[in-house]
Amino acid sequence: MLKLALDWEVLQKLRKLVGGLSYSFLGFTLDLKEGFVTDNFGQKLEYFTEGHIHILSTLLTHYSEANLVPLSGKQVKFRDLPGGYAYEAAFTKRAVQPIADVFGTNPQELPNAAALLGGRTLAHGDASAEINALKDIPLTYIVWAKDEYPASASILYDESASRYLPTEDLAVLGEITSARLIEAKKCALI
Repeated sequence: MLKLALDWEVLQKLRKLVGGLSYSFLGFTLDLKEGFVTDNFGQKLEYFTEGHIHILSTLLTHYSEANLVPLSGKQVKFRDLPGGYAYEAAFTKRAVQPIADVFGTNPQELPNAAALLGGRTLAHGDASAEINALKDIPLTYIVWAKDEYPASASILYDESASRYLPTEDLAVLGEITSARLIEAKKCALI
């Protein structure tokens, strides 16, 4: 268990946004009374540095300001989010390529790992899954297996995501979700 840097007002807004006193997301459970986070994979969060705490706390603080909007049903690549083209290369390197590297030799591991994060299997590419990274911000992961060409992957956002978080935060959310998918794969293999 680890305490995030979330003040009382942010915790209150998050309780209203998610409708409860605790919130499970990406294999974490956040206590919305005290701001403690636990890793549902059984990790002791020893790997969490002050930087990790700051990033997750900032992301959740920004998310607490969101107004609920319906999903658009239109999926877009990161570059199609407002200003996303400027950060696309870094996003691909930090969030997309690790998924291709880890799941490209055996894409069917992707839906199994996603299930540990509450995701659901889809029928795109060689394997795909949708994960609600945060409430009402689904990310769709698609993997194409290494065959005649190198493995590849794609991450799609619902077009409404930019109504919840700025594009920079959506990049961070994609990076965190990818890291948690990779961690979930390790847990699924144990």
